[in-house]
Amino acid sequence: MDILIAIIEDAVFAAIAAIGFAAISNPPKVAFKYCALIAAVGHALRYCLVSLWGIHLVWGSFISAFVIGCLAIWFAPRVKCPPETFAYPSLLPMIPGIYAYKALQAFLMMLGQTSETDFTHYAYLLEFNAVTCAFVVFAMVLGQMIPIFLFKRKSFMATRG
Repeated sequence: MDILIAIIEDAVFAAIAAIGFAAISNPPKVAFKYCALIAAVGHALRYCLVSLWGIHLVWGSFISAFVIGCLAIWFAPRVKCPPETFAYPSLLPMIPGIYAYKALQAFLMMLGQTSETDFTHYAYLLEFNAVTCAFVVFAMVLGQMIPIFLFKRKSFMATRG
């Protein structure tokens, strides 16, 4: 039961964040519920893939972003908006901010070290966190773009009548 609550909690917070990110780009009001739904499904899927099934964060982010891209293409004709209107705000809650923060923290700690072993340790932490963050973001972008290119006609005709 605790796992189900954690999944629902993850989905709800992702949906709230997606609504906030969507508000920045000023989409039609009907698009907000789709952004929230897509973000909730995508983030909950990534949570399950990574936490429950042991898939690496990069691959979990890629698969979740692919699902987000597919859902965005599927919902786009209903609202007559481009799929990117739903996909980008839904992806933003999945950005691995903790890895970016830890990379910056390791960089700042590395600069203040006088011992070579401490410097090397913080350089390793910087490399690990920065590379992980970069690969997760790259996987999310790639995963979200593949459905748009696979279903190019449906994607570009979403705003037509």
